[in-house]
Amino acid sequence: MATFKAVIRKQRTDGLFPVYIRVCHATKVGYIKTNKVVSSKFLTKTKEIKDPLVNDYCSREILRYSRMMNDKDVSQFTLQELMQYLTEENLDPCFSDYAREYINKMINSNHERNAKNYKAALKSLELSVGSNRILFSQLTSTVLRKWIEKMEKTSRCKEQYPICMRQVFKSALLELNDEERGVIPIKFNPWLKVTIPKADKGEKRAITAEACREFFNRPLPKTKMLSSLPELARDVCLLSLCLGGMNTADIYNLRKTDYQNGIIGYKRAKTKHARKDEAYIEMRVEPFIRNTFDKYLSDKEDSFLFTFHNRYKDIDSFNANVNNGIKKICKDMNMDEKEYYCFYTFRHTWATIAQNDCEATIAEVAFGMNHSHGFAVTRGYIKPDFTPAWNLNAKVIEFIFFTDKPSKQGRAKDIEQPAGKLFRLSPKMMVYARAYYKGKVIGEVTDIGFNTIQKVIDRLVPSFPDDIPEGGAVHFRIQNLDSGMEEVYERTKGKGF
Repeated sequence: MATFKAVIRKQRTDGLFPVYIRVCHATKVGYIKTNKVVSSKFLTKTKEIKDPLVNDYCSREILRYSRMMNDKDVSQFTLQELMQYLTEENLDPCFSDYAREYINKMINSNHERNAKNYKAALKSLELSVGSNRILFSQLTSTVLRKWIEKMEKTSRCKEQYPICMRQVFKSALLELNDEERGVIPIKFNPWLKVTIPKADKGEKRAITAEACREFFNRPLPKTKMLSSLPELARDVCLLSLCLGGMNTADIYNLRKTDYQNGIIGYKRAKTKHARKDEAYIEMRVEPFIRNTFDKYLSDKEDSFLFTFHNRYKDIDSFNANVNNGIKKICKDMNMDEKEYYCFYTFRHTWATIAQNDCEATIAEVAFGMNHSHGFAVTRGYIKPDFTPAWNLNAKVIEFIFFTDKPSKQGRAKDIEQPAGKLFRLSPKMMVYARAYYKGKVIGEVTDIGFNTIQKVIDRLVPSFPDDIPEGGAVHFRIQNLDSGMEEVYERTKGKGF
């Protein structure tokens, strides 16, 4: 059993002695520093402390240490483990510091764009709390609800920011808490009592083929600049529209090695880290955009395919300038400011015209736009032939620029979100699940980190009693707390679990 005693060690340069609590455990000696000091007049000849206030404080600390040891079997702890347990048990870690470390790890693992969302979310939370050093104990459900309420007028932040911070909190629970050894610096998870609102559904941004023809064929607004923003915007939008709705990030990042024999092969920046096939796609450069394509090709010595990186320092700057150029064109077209286009207008337009006017199925549109469309696992196994996407892209270009047919109206479906609501999970969504056998709850979990129903079931199975017979049916009620949707599944022992 460990023993404790208040002692002094070396004298400081100011003549005072810092006070320590000496710990003797497993034949070894260690020292826990306190925030107390004593002068020589409060020491006996044998260097024993005789300051009553310091002795009272140390006695209370020693009593607390003794209670902590009684609450837990520390007989197998090393001296260092024991001292860590005694000093960190009630230490309140800093959420802000942990979140910044988490964000830095994201940046170091090439997730810079996602890291920006996490940075913005942390800044928003710190502004709401009024401190840049938020402790975990400060993040109560009440504090989080007030923060979310302040964002209720935003369209996306009210969902995106809380999800980011909840993900950081989940990581901290796994990394800092050690339930098996009873070391629990984070005492509670406030997110279990918080409902994250859904982001406002964005308006469909697609425009008609007639509007596209007007946008791309009208004279550009006059400007004194040699390389004007409207010209840049029109050309980049044309490249995107004629390359299957390619994103600005992917256009900006293209390397010469990504372009071979008239074919661009790249991994979509937005989803390459989340898919087994790394969101790889190949798209043929159609003759229609050859002149625009060649216009921005970089020098032979440059590793980038286009010259955009020479003019703009990063993707965000490039994207912002493209959108500013689009606004100038829209203004010149005398459009209402609320109806101005943005870069994503043309990605949505490609999808809408492909489905409405080129008679492509939703699956074919998703394949052409490099969406997994529910086949993420399958796409990770096969090496697909991308010619169907090339052919569909050619049909879209043909319809917009080589016919004067009007677009069909009122039939488009938003392929980013199916018309019928589906029950879906993602690792960032909070899930509450229960397992029932003969009407009795035999397992329950509330957590995030699940991307499939089976993973939820796998988490519940270890809690099942051993007397469930082979073939016995267990029902699972799984609720997505973020969307409010719930589904019920049945599995039998020996097959489903």
